[in-house]
Amino acid sequence: MELGQLKRLLEGVKKGDVGIDEALESLKTLPFEDIGHATIDHHRHLRLGFPEVIFGEGKSDGDIIAIVQRMIEKGENILVTRVEKKKAINIKKAFPKAKYHPKPRAITIINQQIKKEGKGTILIISAGTSDIPIADEAVLVAEMMGNRVDRLYDVGVAGIHRLVSQRERLLQASVLVVVAGMEGALPSVVGGLVSKPIIAVPTSIGYGANFGGVTALLGMLNSCAPGVAVVNIDNGFGAGYIAGLINKV
Repeated sequence: MELGQLKRLLEGVKKGDVGIDEALESLKTLPFEDIGHATIDHHRHLRLGFPEVIFGEGKSDGDIIAIVQRMIEKGENILVTRVEKKKAINIKKAFPKAKYHPKPRAITIINQQIKKEGKGTILIISAGTSDIPIADEAVLVAEMMGNRVDRLYDVGVAGIHRLVSQRERLLQASVLVVVAGMEGALPSVVGGLVSKPIIAVPTSIGYGANFGGVTALLGMLNSCAPGVAVVNIDNGFGAGYIAGLINKV
């Protein structure tokens, strides 16, 4: 339940338009609901300003459908991450309003209008085109949280002139998410150009000595540039969420 819904419910009780029993029925599953295979945190929107996000990997399409159904009944916007295309087809059959985003492998269902609450623009940067699925996950999350998002893709250090030519866009952003695999150098370069918070996302993209993203992760953690924070390997969701929180402050 999001804050606006709760306010409307309480105002309805105050005016006499909503009965006590009806209000109790609406509130009885706060703060959570146990549906057997999952315990849904319906209170999260009130606490954190954004509803629970469903991590689709490892869950059956039936499990996801059951969770989504209960959240829809509460009027929440739905975000399901890491969903394979085969699962997505079955989920879309159950919920015609669902939209599948193939690159980030995510599903969204919009039940409430998303208000633009961010103070500025979040710029999502990818080093290469192979990093775009992770960058797109960050974009989707930040947009679902009500932020204006700009993209700057395929500007890695192998052709640094591509990044420098977009310096004005770098300077105009309020928060930057920088996604890179291989040796993970791009966040350090960006950190030397801007005075805004940078969230670095190492990806598992790279040859053998990339070690599935560990090389990029360690490179970013050891960045000499100030203002660079690092999330886990391939964690576009976490980066987009943190950027969204920063942009609302």
